[in-house]
Amino acid sequence: DEFDRLDRLLSVWHPGSDVSRINTAAGRERVRVERETLDVLRVAQQMSEWTGGKFDVTFGALSGLWKFDHDQDNRIPPASDVHARLPLIDYKGLELDAGSETVFLRKAGMRVHLGGVGKGYALDRVAAILRAQGISDFLIQAGGDLYAGGRRGNRPWRAGVRDPRGPVDQIFAAMDLHDETFSTSGDYERFFMKDGRRYHHIIDPDTGEPSQGARSVTIVAKTASLADALDTGIFILGPEKGMALIERLNGVEGVIVTSSNNVLVSSGLAGRLVVRSPPTDAP
Repeated sequence: DEFDRLDRLLSVWHPGSDVSRINTAAGRERVRVERETLDVLRVAQQMSEWTGGKFDVTFGALSGLWKFDHDQDNRIPPASDVHARLPLIDYKGLELDAGSETVFLRKAGMRVHLGGVGKGYALDRVAAILRAQGISDFLIQAGGDLYAGGRRGNRPWRAGVRDPRGPVDQIFAAMDLHDETFSTSGDYERFFMKDGRRYHHIIDPDTGEPSQGARSVTIVAKTASLADALDTGIFILGPEKGMALIERLNGVEGVIVTSSNNVLVSSGLAGRLVVRSPPTDAP
């Protein structure tokens, strides 16, 4: 019920959602929203600051240009169409007012999209509900986002890092989790190949094109909203700058598989992450 409630509040696919109303009013007026909408947008703004705008919740301006679903026309959009929308992507043009509980997008045509942080926020809310009911041992999963509460019987929960170029059920590393979140962004879930290049759904807001440099980024943190947004932002930021950011943040660890198939592991995971075998090397 909580997942459904938040979906109706935060999804662009519901015409009456807070996010849809914010987008419709872009450039014209402030929109009164629910507290949860303000909360998740504040997380998004923080992630934008930390990643220098590589995570940008206003990337929704590109919606409809790139299509990565298997039943869609997977084509590369004209560069002119992409470049025309880039000026509409700017997290600094998103204004939040906690006092009046309103949100405003400064330019007409700007669009908020919570695809990079909404699922994580929902996991945090559901974990809070379970704990309020006295349930401390649980596992919640939504796509690439995982929340591991407590223990699995007499041992910790164990999560695996998927091999970006291996079969769906193949992992190359694993680690134990206890009251932590584990979130992965990768170029292998929604993509198409053209002329030997992989085009995937994680778009760099500076270029309007699929980000290059990483195959997957896994983040371990205490909150799922933080991990969900960070894995996307760091994927776009790139392996070197991304790992430097992970090392600067308290309570955040990460694993990055680079585009050249190297594996980078943050210092805090030394002794925790068990690498079973190198990830598969393929285009």
